[in-house]
Amino acid sequence: MAPIERITLFKISDEAGRIRLLEQYKVLAKTAVKDGKPYILAAAVGTSYPDPRNKGFNVSVKTTFASLEDMKYYDEECEAHKALKAVAAPVREDVLTTYYENIL
Repeated sequence: MAPIERITLFKISDEAGRIRLLEQYKVLAKTAVKDGKPYILAAAVGTSYPDPRNKGFNVSVKTTFASLEDMKYYDEECEAHKALKAVAAPVREDVLTTYYENIL
């Protein structure tokens, strides 16, 4: 099975909120474990360049998982992701997530 690529976009107008979210992603990258081992294959996060095509979404995240099962664990059980959601919830105005199996 090919890796699962997940794209998440946040719309956060408050700069301090964006900075807090970006810092929490750094924590997540170091602390996300499943069965005591890191399970996120790759992660990338940053502030989006201003562009009318992004429709106001200004933080972009890409995470790569070995399987849908790992992504489901991330969504439902991962303590590091729960901590990230707690930081994001009060500052985000909108969020968009999509995922796909990489065919390349």
